[in-house]
Amino acid sequence: MIRSALMNVMTAAALKAGRGLKRDFGEVANLQVSVKGPGDFVSAADRRAEKILFEELAKARPGYGFVMEESGRVEGTDQSHTWIIDPLDGTTNFLHGIPVFAISVALEREGQLVAGLVYNPADDDMFVAERGQGAWLNNRRLRVAQRRELADSLIATGVPHLGKAKEHPRFKQELAAVMTRVGNVRRFGAASLDLAYTAAGRFDAYWERSLQPWDIAAGIVLVREAGGFVSDLSGGQDMLSNGEILAGGETIQRALGDLLRKA
Repeated sequence: MIRSALMNVMTAAALKAGRGLKRDFGEVANLQVSVKGPGDFVSAADRRAEKILFEELAKARPGYGFVMEESGRVEGTDQSHTWIIDPLDGTTNFLHGIPVFAISVALEREGQLVAGLVYNPADDDMFVAERGQGAWLNNRRLRVAQRRELADSLIATGVPHLGKAKEHPRFKQELAAVMTRVGNVRRFGAASLDLAYTAAGRFDAYWERSLQPWDIAAGIVLVREAGGFVSDLSGGQDMLSNGEILAGGETIQRALGDLLRKA
């Protein structure tokens, strides 16, 4: 595990916010839920977790800016540092009692992602990475999978929900192309965990479109520090701005990218 001062700050904040999520997850039937859009829900638990993360990180690193799912952008006096936060990735899973959700926290320094944390309070999996210090799951060093054949690989993706119905035709084309070539496909419903699992070698690669920076920022650091490759679907590095991501071990990531572009 990484023992830096920065990672200590990040893990302490995530653990504190995670305690509330864990409690609320146990009482999911009683949560007050409002609707942001078709198939896209936000809960009181989500907002409480974000408030805790904001307060704890602001106290530990005064002046840093924030980009948050629920509260948007908060400018800081320190223009070189920005926290990128999703307090509850996988909200739909959470609200249906499925224990696949996570807190995602990343730090951007002078335009570069330098640290990432993805924490699932349901099973206490804490994935952390800091530039130059590797990626870790609790006390175990992570490496991306090294499979070389698409036919042997397990690929993760995200299915566009009802509110993104206009994206369904393209997704169906991509999925059809991928299914004919890979071992199998999984859809877990939490982009941050998809990336964390890719960093851990559980998935050989992962792709998705129409994501937000807080969905993927922490996971990008995890995959890179685990020896993997991350790009957008055109092979560029504009993931945070265009919302596309393609991540995995070098060989499978490249092969999957070629397959998706042809689709």
